Amino acid sequence: MDGSVTRGRVHRLLLPVTAAFATVALLAGCSGSGASHSSPAQVNAAAPKKAEAPGRADGHGLQADYERVIKDVLPSVVQIDAANSLGSGIVYDAQGHIVTNAHVVGGEKTFKVSTATGGGAIGARLVAAYPEQDLAVIKLDSVPNGLKPARFGDSAKVAMGQIVLAMGSPLGLSSSVTQGIVSATGRTVTESRAGGGTGATIGNMVQTSAAINPGNSGGALVNLDSEIIGIPTLAATDPDMGGSAAAGIGFAIPASMVKTVTDQIIRSGKVTDSGRAALGVTGRTVVDSHYQPVGVAVVEVKGGGAADKAGLRAGDILTRLGDTDISTITSLSEALAADRPGQTVQVTYTRGGSVKTAQVTLGEI
Repeated sequence: MDGSVTRGRVHRLLLPVTAAFATVALLAGCSGSGASHSSPAQVNAAAPKKAEAPGRADGHGLQADYERVIKDVLPSVVQIDAANSLGSGIVYDAQGHIVTNAHVVGGEKTFKVSTATGGGAIGARLVAAYPEQDLAVIKLDSVPNGLKPARFGDSAKVAMGQIVLAMGSPLGLSSSVTQGIVSATGRTVTESRAGGGTGATIGNMVQTSAAINPGNSGGALVNLDSEIIGIPTLAATDPDMGGSAAAGIGFAIPASMVKTVTDQIIRSGKVTDSGRAALGVTGRTVVDSHYQPVGVAVVEVKGGGAADKAGLRAGDILTRLGDTDISTITSLSEALAADRPGQTVQVTYTRGGSVKTAQVTLGEI
């Protein structure tokens, strides 16, 4: 679903997604029941204290927290204007590197960037894009005075229930902020290629209830310590409502992956260590007589790759990877996104009507 503003520009973000089997209910609505909660704090009943607003010892409350975080972080969030799209980005360092989504930059090489320091738009050029993780880095042609790099948090500390703010330029409304919570972690989602999407399967994403709209792509998902914990990338769509947005279900690439990819691009001009597992095959989804997907047929095996070394060959039909059933190309990608290069997994497949297994040491994309 694409948004638009009065000037008629296309703003990419609201991309259809498919989730792994554990999260497929996201597309039809998610109740949040069954979520884990931290243990309640011990209360001294003999000496009750006056309750204070969460996160603040001085009693000024949550509103003051929001105001402080916005003042701290919003200057580090920029608007990226390409020829046919508009999105957001985060100031990564004092040298003028900006990290954003690959689907924001698309196939373009030059951009106009509006910063919170004011003044006119600044030219920027693409350093490199990594569509496999939907991330890209651009660099300002000139660095304005007062450019403020953002501070990135620890993805391992992100937990359900944390209050977060999403900052960016939804629908071209620059420097906008929405509020919500971390509603889940560890999601694996696959972007559609429609509407400028990369088709990437991305693991360990942060799910949030903060409103994510077209133009938020590449912006900041921020905790109350003024730390970037993720980059808002896409929102779920509801197939039962004509593909319209599923309210309150958005996804952000975790800060750890953002830093890993961005540091490599800045250092080498490309991603040299993706950390993404690969089986080393190309394949297609196989359906049964009722047109239901039942596995992935191997079309080609990469010579010297993980599958080749394990004895898999063209014509095999993959049905299981580790503990995960495989029925489609998407489910295979999602299963691999949860694994790491060098990890050994058991692959179940059929060959000539017989069910077989192989131990495969996964390679790297």
